[in-house]
Amino acid sequence: MRVPRVDLQAEYASLREQVHAALERVCGTQRFILGPEGEALEEEIASYCGTKHAIGCASGSDALLLCLLAREVKPGEQVITTPFTFFATAGAVARLGARASFVDIDPRTFNLDPNALAHFLTTLPAARRQLLRAIIPVHLYGQPAEMKEIAALAHQYELAVIEDAAQALGADYASRQVGSLGLAGCFSFYPTKNLGGYGDGGMITTDDATLATRLRALRQHGSLGQKYRHEYLGFNSRLDELQAVVLRVKFQYLEEWNEKRRECAQRYDRLFEESGLTESSKTYPDASHPVVIPYRKPQCRHVFNQYVIRAWARDSLKEFLAKEGVETEIYYPIPLHLQPCFRHWGYKAGDFPEAERAAAEVLALPLYPGLTEEMQRYVVSKLREFYRG
Repeated sequence: MRVPRVDLQAEYASLREQVHAALERVCGTQRFILGPEGEALEEEIASYCGTKHAIGCASGSDALLLCLLAREVKPGEQVITTPFTFFATAGAVARLGARASFVDIDPRTFNLDPNALAHFLTTLPAARRQLLRAIIPVHLYGQPAEMKEIAALAHQYELAVIEDAAQALGADYASRQVGSLGLAGCFSFYPTKNLGGYGDGGMITTDDATLATRLRALRQHGSLGQKYRHEYLGFNSRLDELQAVVLRVKFQYLEEWNEKRRECAQRYDRLFEESGLTESSKTYPDASHPVVIPYRKPQCRHVFNQYVIRAWARDSLKEFLAKEGVETEIYYPIPLHLQPCFRHWGYKAGDFPEAERAAAEVLALPLYPGLTEEMQRYVVSKLREFYRG
């Protein structure tokens, strides 16, 4: 059996007529940039997330960069974030000449550890603390970070909270949607996201009207609307109408798709428990219980952009599964503090042991709304075959 990690072809087949009609609507107007479809999508996302404003942009990466630009983060200043996430989180910081101050992760959720964050802030020398501008917590794999503690620390130290919610549209924390829990929330519409376009796209949510106005200008070369007049040094980062209209078609199904993802995740949990490969009290895998299934925080609603296990002998398992037709991926094999391009920040192996251990153990299994129970049983049977023979 072949089990792809994600099946966008099947999703497209189910929406083909609706998508084609929507694209034809845009082509008929010949209005492709900053038009009514983008404005309608912004209104829909803002309403869904419970914020006053939503600003479309060209990608989730740009969403982060635009927020930092809007906060006027300068060279030499610092932004706190996790070393265990996609490159764009720290890349946006580096693009401005600032430095990412990494804090290690909670080994159960893979998100920024609020206890480690508190320790970092209380022990940081005063001179360096004055350089801090913001915290970027990441809602990794679709599970919200521990926002109550993070927000309290941010308030205490007068830091902006910019949520990296690229993988988490529809997730909530204590009954509040991600994207409404900080100064701003940053989303990605990359094709494999829970709400994915037919190319790149992004969105920023916020309640701050001044910030929203500045973001709208920055995404259009710093112009507030008067042609050829530029108040700020921005760049071109607009969500085009073709992407917006595709996203509006798919947005109607987001809640249904997220629920199917949770059902698939629960089925994986049950199958792994039945297989004897996992033990609920384990944080790390070992030879007797080689699989650790995803932990869910009680007050959070996970949307499972990825179903990520910790696996004993991960690399050998991945190779075996590939030969058996099961597609997997590692998110992420190199923690950000060990990326070659960030060498000048002075981090070294051993600085963030939880992030480094996660990078050596995590494996994303196939998960998408159309995944069948038969496919999931096959996946788990192959893991059992690998570990138990």
